[in-house]
Amino acid sequence: DDIVDVHGADALRLYEMFMGPLEAVKPWQTSQVSGVVRFQNKLFNVVQSVVQNDSDAEMDAETTKILHKTMKKVTEDVESMSFNTAISAMMVLTNHLTSLMKDEAGVPREAAEKLVLMVSPFAPHLGEECWNLLGHEDSLAYQPWVEYDEALCIDNTVKMGVQVNGKTRGEIEIAKDADQEGAMAEAMKVTSVFNQVDGKDVKKVIYVPGRILNIVAK
Repeated sequence: DDIVDVHGADALRLYEMFMGPLEAVKPWQTSQVSGVVRFQNKLFNVVQSVVQNDSDAEMDAETTKILHKTMKKVTEDVESMSFNTAISAMMVLTNHLTSLMKDEAGVPREAAEKLVLMVSPFAPHLGEECWNLLGHEDSLAYQPWVEYDEALCIDNTVKMGVQVNGKTRGEIEIAKDADQEGAMAEAMKVTSVFNQVDGKDVKKVIYVPGRILNIVAK
């Protein structure tokens, strides 16, 4: 009752589901409720930014991919009752959308609306309030569940470490099927890698696609 009085029923509900798997024994830590409260506040701020800026921003490729991966994750986790990981995925999306608030274009309305629909089973009061703020008169309870595009949930790129003479000097993100030449070109754009190779002879390149790029330079 104390938590509901201070933070609201949504915060209590979110925390109980975020504590861990339903079947696990979990210690109750009232101090950690603040974590889900911060999540609620961030999500609300994202929605407010869309409303205040009358945002019509289009989603870029990164936001589109993160959104669809989140919709897939939350959908599957709800079905398997893995509520803690579903909430975690929504936190990641919320943080990404929060970072877009600094951009001139702002937060895409579609992304904010999908996030609100996803959070509504976990925090129904927050969901309804945000839905109303976004200009919808009817309850979101009548809205269909989010749908994701499987193709947009597949990672076409991979992050991999770059070593010079056996020591990791940087990281690159390249297409999964990138060839050695392409990987080397990206590696040379990393200052810390370039500085270790500049002026030296590249004696050997060990490249395992998707895993490691090791440059031997003397």
